[in-house]
Amino acid sequence: MDQRPNNYNDQGSNGQEPNGNGGPGGPKNKSSLLVLLICVLATLLIWTVFSNILQSSTSKEITYDKFLEMLDKGEVKSVELQSGVLTIVPREQKVEGVEFEYSTTAMEDSTTLTARLLEAEQKTGKEITFNEIQPDPTGSIIYTILSLLIPFVFLIFLMNWVMRKMNKGGGMMGVGKSKAKAYVQKETGVTFKDVAGEDEAKESLQEVVDFLHNPGKYTTIGAKLPKGALLVGPPGTGKTLLAKAVAGEAHVPFFSLSGSDFVEMFVGVGASRVRDLFEEAKKNAPCIIFIDEIDAIGKSRDSRYGGGNDEREQTLNQLLAEMDGFDSSKGILILAATNRPEILDPALLRPGRFDRRVIVERPDLKGRVNILKVHAKDVSLDETVDLDAIALATSGAVGSDLANMINEAAILAVKNGRKAVSQKDLYEAVEVVLVGKEKKDRILSQEERRIVSYHEVGHALVSALQKDAEPVQKITIVPRTMGALGYVMHVPEEEKYLNTKAELEAMLVGLLGGRAAEEVVFGNVTTGASNDIEKATQIAKAMITQYGMSEKFGLMGLASVEHEYLNGRATLNCGDATATEIDHEVMKMLKESYEKAKQLLSEHRETLDKIAAFLIERETITGKEFMQIFHEVEGTAETQPELPEKPAEEAPEKADAEPVAETGAQEVSADSNDTEEKKVQEPVNENPQESPVQE
Repeated sequence: MDQRPNNYNDQGSNGQEPNGNGGPGGPKNKSSLLVLLICVLATLLIWTVFSNILQSSTSKEITYDKFLEMLDKGEVKSVELQSGVLTIVPREQKVEGVEFEYSTTAMEDSTTLTARLLEAEQKTGKEITFNEIQPDPTGSIIYTILSLLIPFVFLIFLMNWVMRKMNKGGGMMGVGKSKAKAYVQKETGVTFKDVAGEDEAKESLQEVVDFLHNPGKYTTIGAKLPKGALLVGPPGTGKTLLAKAVAGEAHVPFFSLSGSDFVEMFVGVGASRVRDLFEEAKKNAPCIIFIDEIDAIGKSRDSRYGGGNDEREQTLNQLLAEMDGFDSSKGILILAATNRPEILDPALLRPGRFDRRVIVERPDLKGRVNILKVHAKDVSLDETVDLDAIALATSGAVGSDLANMINEAAILAVKNGRKAVSQKDLYEAVEVVLVGKEKKDRILSQEERRIVSYHEVGHALVSALQKDAEPVQKITIVPRTMGALGYVMHVPEEEKYLNTKAELEAMLVGLLGGRAAEEVVFGNVTTGASNDIEKATQIAKAMITQYGMSEKFGLMGLASVEHEYLNGRATLNCGDATATEIDHEVMKMLKESYEKAKQLLSEHRETLDKIAAFLIERETITGKEFMQIFHEVEGTAETQPELPEKPAEEAPEKADAEPVAETGAQEVSADSNDTEEKKVQEPVNENPQESPVQE
């Protein structure tokens, strides 16, 4: 990595040193005094403890009477007198190799003590050694000093080494050290060729890369490098991948970390890590700093968004100061990613900090085709694969979904003993990602199979009878692991970005067609339509509150969207009385749709029975088979070539040979004024707490 010279002043704006010591009386000297005091106290404590332990293990204090008794019994081997203290060594030691001794205060002078010892020798016949040591104040002082100084010096050296190690990264135990992962030069392994489906976002970032490569042609006319770019979009659209591609194309160091890496249990650690990160970036300029999920530290300080956290606000303030303080001419670019831009602090979003907002949207049809090609380039594909059909069937999917589908298809091919991925594997992978795997152990009773069959055929038949509905692609009553006991799949004839009022009304009728079929055929209803009712209610409420499709409320906006790039939940911004009227309008709209669905099914009861019987026998039928029976019973002209008869066991494979469409009706998205196509409709809910149609 090139270490380029930096042209910034090491002195801070307040004249302090870069480490913030601010002079001889600053925090560094105070820290040294604190370390010195800790060492002194630790030395005294250790010396006291070890002295007591050593003394208690080899010496014991006794009374003078006990000493005289030992003399009379001949148990004394030697006596030493020093500074008025007698040290007595007994003849018998408790532990071999360790000399144990007694001590007592001398009650007699040395002459009297000597006479007593001679008398004891004559009485017992055992020799006693006596020694009197004259006091040496100098030696005692030196011994005391050395015994304290040596451990003290050792502790100072040890503490100094430990503190330098701990403070090397900033703070106690390195908690203030930046946790950014540094990728040097092209070590990210990602370029713009690896990013597909986001042409507009790539174009915005390619200008930044070109600025890093050729700053001269921009600075000549006075242009400056944007200080930051904020990548905004739903999860899985490739925001992190784009940031890595920028680093890979720019050939500069790339520091990557998450917003949560600044958060720690210690107060002030986040701000310290921000400072350390920018210091490292300045040393390696030009470089790129990428902060993923910046909303973890950049949340608005407004209490409405959970403000009031002093530690997070301190970290945010430090980040704002650093972004405002460094010179963009040094080539430091900050990239950040989030899917919640509405909760970020306004001070963080203003020009001068994040100069650009790059929107990374869900890919369109062409983008999905390109994404599938990127992820399929290292996968063996056979001649039957049609990525355009897969892209059309996965409207609303993001890059991560498509990558998962390709990988699942490759796994299925290996599982089935094939050396290349076929179109059938891709269709099955789409279903696995959308509705889960088949539950082969789930066996429904005959009555439940009839209910589920009529429910699904009700959805499909109502869609076929409406000109504004999408064509049916597949009907199945095979249970899936994500909760569906059966489902209907639709495919759009073309990519759509808007829905008309007639199309939305057709969606409502189609969603309620399953419940209507149950009532028309069985005279009773089940809880299997809970998911249909939920989606239909959402669409109807969106039509009234967001899209101005209600005659009663007209063009009045009654709801606002929160978390546009996450769940897109709409929140009512009207009074309680108006909300009650909205509920009444929703009920009216759903009731009309339900009555229309029942009317259509009642008028075409024979078709409903024929298709349901065929579905019970085959379990899975394709859109072509469905339309063939429909035209035969209705007596209308065939629009599809007649299908050759196939054995019943080949039906599932035949069903897979059709492009897999989005299941169910399109659901109105609260993300924008458009509608967004959702992919899964689960007409029969598998939740055992809600549906008696379960095991």
